[in-house]
Amino acid sequence: MHAITRVGFIGLGAMGASLAGHLQGKGLLSAVANRTVAKAVALAKQLGVKAAHVPADFAGCDAVVLCVSKDADVLQCVDDLAAVLPAGALVIDHSTVSRETALEAAARLKAKGIEFLDAPVSGGVEGAKNGKLSVMVGGDAAVLERARDLLSAYALKVTLMGPTGAGQATKAVNQVLVAGIAQAVCEGLAFGEALGLKPESLVPTLAAGAAGNWFIDKRGATMLADNFMPGFKSALLLKDLHIVQAMAEALGKHYSVVEQSLADYQKLVDAGFGEEDTSALIRLKR
Repeated sequence: MHAITRVGFIGLGAMGASLAGHLQGKGLLSAVANRTVAKAVALAKQLGVKAAHVPADFAGCDAVVLCVSKDADVLQCVDDLAAVLPAGALVIDHSTVSRETALEAAARLKAKGIEFLDAPVSGGVEGAKNGKLSVMVGGDAAVLERARDLLSAYALKVTLMGPTGAGQATKAVNQVLVAGIAQAVCEGLAFGEALGLKPESLVPTLAAGAAGNWFIDKRGATMLADNFMPGFKSALLLKDLHIVQAMAEALGKHYSVVEQSLADYQKLVDAGFGEEDTSALIRLKR
């Protein structure tokens, strides 16, 4: 397997733009693309790389990284790339999609001799900006070793969780915890407000003890100030939880935190708050 020196990146949202920037910092980034072409053109100019307008613009890449929103988007990208990438190239998918989509993507690429890693990430926008994401990987160990230098551009921890699909399975577990923590923190802080406790004292006091966690540390003060700038959008967590629910039902399992969070985040989206951070859940808890 040859070294990865030219990397393409597709999906320049809140996470993707930062990740592309880290790759450019390591001298690896070759081309970027986005559904909104103007965003790709602007970032390409900023980073001094090519804005890809058609799949063929990635033909010279050793690897292409995906960070898109939907299962269908992943498979469309995979089909486009399968037609232009050479055998031996690598596609890394940081999107959060179903395990079945990861398996299908891998199969379509394998037919063309192209490697694939499903590698969803956790750590939020802050982790992306600071290059401190946790990457949960499904795929072949040798392929991951080839990709480690690339992933180290923005990852604090990279873990091979198992064969293809294991990365997405791990991310599903991650999202159960994310949803449960959001439920607890939003409900607890709303309770604190109702008791008349001062936010400037309440949040740091709770964060310093056994109730401390990433969510209260990063979102506690902002949600109490009614600042719900994402972050991680509520609509995207809702999408992820539907994936989790389907995976659980396939196992004959039902989890109360998933069901409650699906209902709550659906209410937020229906009320027009889907583009707000997941901490907007406190709106329903007050």
